[in-house]
Formats: sequence, structure tokens, C-alpha cells
Amino acid sequence: MDIKVLATVFSVVFIAELGDKTQLATLLFAADKEVSKWSVFFGASLALIVASAIGVLAGGLVSQYVSEKYLNYLAGMGFVLIGIWTLIRA
Repeated sequence: MDIKVLATVFSVVFIAELGDKTQLATLLFAADKEVSKWSVFFGASLALIVASAIGVLAGGLVSQYVSEKYLNYLAGMGFVLIGIWTLIRA
């Protein structure tokens, strides 16, 4: 296992997830006094694991047909376009 890759992915995903709508939804579920906090924790954890697995599988599949360089350009353009769209709608 490559510890550098592990630490990088953990850091990026952790920072990206802080304060996003997924974390806020989890917070709202956990705020219910009648709900088991462990159920919320395991449900949210399982959802993130499955979503991450889909991302890893899709990335592995796409990388067989498209070079990493072009994937980086595509991801960068996607983030820029989402940013522009967000600014226009604000």
C-alpha cells in the first residue's frame, strides 16, 4: 500500500466532505433524539464507501481508454464550469 497516496486521498476527501450537504444531512439525521447514532454513523459510512467504490471502479475503467493527462484537464474544466454556473446562479 502506498502511504503517500493513502494520505493524499484521505486529506482531499476529508476536506471536501467537511461542511458539504452530505455531512449536513448526516448531522440532521443524528440530531433526532430517537435515532441510534451508531445507525446514522454506519449508514453514512457505508454510503461513502459505496460511492467511493463506484468512483474507483469508474476511474479504473475510464483510465483504460483516456490518458491521465486528459482526465486531469477534463476534471479541471468540470470544476471551473461548475464554479461559473454557481456564480451565475448566485
